Amino acid sequence: MPGISLAGKVIIVTGGGRGLGRAMVLGLAEAGAVAVAAELIAEDMQAAEPEAARSGKGRVHRIDADIRKPEDCRRAVEETVEKFGAVHGLINNAGLTPTFINPDLVDPDQAPPKFWETADGIVQAVIDSNYVGASQMARLVAPRLAAQGWGRIVNVTTMFETMVRPGTSSYGASKAALEMASVVWNSDLAGTGVTVNILNPGGAADTAGVAHVRREAARRGTLPPLMPPQQMVAPAVWLCSEESDGVTGMRFDASPWNAAKPPGEEAKRIGRPLGFQPHAASA
Repeated sequence: MPGISLAGKVIIVTGGGRGLGRAMVLGLAEAGAVAVAAELIAEDMQAAEPEAARSGKGRVHRIDADIRKPEDCRRAVEETVEKFGAVHGLINNAGLTPTFINPDLVDPDQAPPKFWETADGIVQAVIDSNYVGASQMARLVAPRLAAQGWGRIVNVTTMFETMVRPGTSSYGASKAALEMASVVWNSDLAGTGVTVNILNPGGAADTAGVAHVRREAARRGTLPPLMPPQQMVAPAVWLCSEESDGVTGMRFDASPWNAAKPPGEEAKRIGRPLGFQPHAASA
């Protein structure tokens, strides 16, 4: 991002090999950071490292890791610190949808599957990737960030409407869990110099995880607008920079973010407090 430098910052991005994660990894590197992509599918990152190197600013480092496994999370953090001397931020981006695991779950001519029709393995994989893995990474990184008096945790959840969409109860539950955990993490880290925020696409993004959206669009003869992954870059860079000092406990949508405008102004325009806001008590 023009005008924002992440020189000297080391940021771990889970699921950094494809989709939103890949875009953010390359964007962070372009801003001067060392972007560590913790990725299960190693071949997804093979082209990213030389691509980042051509920018002449930051760099990309790949760590093969399945964040559903505690030992892989521990190794990812330890290898990052050992190789680069520190870690300054974590973007919990890795995630699975039931339809990414099994695209046949979505049949345009059938009603969405009921929650009891989802296989145990799919439920477990979604919860482990979207919430448990994010929690493991944050619990490993947070003490290091607090000890140095500065750091960033950015969680990728989803729109509230998506959390309650029929046919995706495990996905919605996993993202709701991360949403509410973010509230607690922010409270626990108050006064440490470590911020906790959420950055969401703000709608369906053009990634492999929304194959079901494409199928439905093809059946209907329409294609809903899909957000390009690069739209995540400007807010992600700002949230990981010193320019966002003091901004914490907020959720931001990337889709309406205008990268041509001052990021602080965009953050004030778009940001909302973390979590589910309680309804006013009835009279």
